[in-house]
Amino acid sequence: MNDIEKQVIEILGKIRPYIERDGGDVEFVKYEEGIVFVRLLGACVGCSASSSTINDVIEQILVEEVPGVIAVEQVM
Repeated sequence: MNDIEKQVIEILGKIRPYIERDGGDVEFVKYEEGIVFVRLLGACVGCSASSSTINDVIEQILVEEVPGVIAVEQVM
């Protein structure tokens, strides 16, 4: 596991409680060429706000906080 992956996992751990409040969860899948791949779980699966959670919350925070991260993609 490289430093970027460690930073991503640490930040996802800080975001997780907010997602869990709504009955969901987020799981780190992999990091590849600047893109973080995550899987939404629980109530997030099929939720109409899931793309907003990915783009407006998770991606925004990771791009700002982790040098090298350029995007976040959801894995089903």
